[in-house]
Amino acid sequence: MSGRRGLLSRRIQIAFLAAVVLAVFVFVAFGNSLAGRPGPVEPRSLLPQGLKIGVAEPRESDIDYRRIDARLKALVEQDNMVGLAVGIVEDGQLRFLKGYGVTVAGGDQPVTPQTIFRWASLSKGVAADMVAKLAEDDRLSLYEPVGRYAPSLRLPGGTENQATVSDLLSHRLGIFAHANDSKLEDGGDARMLRAGLGSLTAICPPGQCHAYQNVAYDAASEIVEGLTGKSYAEAVREQLFLPLGMTSASLTRDGLVNADNWARPHRGGKNSQPVEVTDSYYRVPAAGGVNSSIKDLAVWMQAQMGRDPDILSRKVLENVSSPRAATPGEQRRMRKFAERLTEASYGLGWRIYDYAGHKVVGHRGGVTGYRSLIMFDPKKKSGVVALWNSGTAQPGGLEFEVMDMVYKLPTRDWLELEEVDDSSEQAFAGSS
Repeated sequence: MSGRRGLLSRRIQIAFLAAVVLAVFVFVAFGNSLAGRPGPVEPRSLLPQGLKIGVAEPRESDIDYRRIDARLKALVEQDNMVGLAVGIVEDGQLRFLKGYGVTVAGGDQPVTPQTIFRWASLSKGVAADMVAKLAEDDRLSLYEPVGRYAPSLRLPGGTENQATVSDLLSHRLGIFAHANDSKLEDGGDARMLRAGLGSLTAICPPGQCHAYQNVAYDAASEIVEGLTGKSYAEAVREQLFLPLGMTSASLTRDGLVNADNWARPHRGGKNSQPVEVTDSYYRVPAAGGVNSSIKDLAVWMQAQMGRDPDILSRKVLENVSSPRAATPGEQRRMRKFAERLTEASYGLGWRIYDYAGHKVVGHRGGVTGYRSLIMFDPKKKSGVVALWNSGTAQPGGLEFEVMDMVYKLPTRDWLELEEVDDSSEQAFAGSS
């Protein structure tokens, strides 16, 4: 019995010591928290006015955010700028989010991460993701004739019954670029204009050449509406924007102009007046209808990196970001960046580039008074988004300055802060 009591006593002592150690650990951890010592995940502000870096664990960043911030401050001081919003994702985390300039030339409302801008042709990636998502659910095949799902679309010689859904989303319909865009901008009905494409002369058989479209591309909205029984805007909101937490995103003119904080469009810069928000490309929402804050555009980029596989699966993302068509014209438009971009192709609603030996995915956009860009490396899960409300293409150099830092490449003045060159407008040709 005495041996058993001794054993029991030792067990009680061990249990008591373990409890003491646990209590000390909890007290120290709690004390550190109260003392404001660094915690694991919480973002911390490194620069004023919205620059934030979220750190999961202490590490050195490949991106010099202070340099980027200084460069953007200098950029927005240029006469050709009004307002600008930028987001940067590094290693899958949103680390930089900031607004610069003002929402209207001569005004005093600052651009913030909540300011609403237009995405323009970045909207095409939304349509492609949506259709690819429906294909994954076996609602259609990307390789079926597009005419089966888009009743208003007519192509020369009845080839809407040969061109596939994939051909539609990769701009390989066999008609000349921007077909009927001018008529759309003059107020034409989008569905009637799509039917009128059948009277054009074909430039190649479907699937054989790439020519950028807006009116035709919006057949994607018809596909979505026919398969979901809902308006395109409702279907996208329910299946993509709300599940991803993109609460500011919308697909109508009202969604822009009725926002409390929205950037007015300008053809010029600081010395210009805002222009009217036209509804032309809201009438082809799959091609150019999305509005949102820079925060939600950054969230959209994170989703393209695979952050939300239950909403956008790996299969869907691989489908849209796989090259479908060579785009030598894009290389010519981006020739000022030829040191970095050696190949350019188009997937489904997304452009794919060889960037100094790395695969990057992106797009640019432009409608009257607004410009936009997105570029990211899907493997490194790092990239940049930007929205601005003037006609200049100068901010387009930002994506190259950021990606050069990601890849540790030599510094270049891609933002042209040493010498402004407005010929860079050509880099946005082909946008909506």
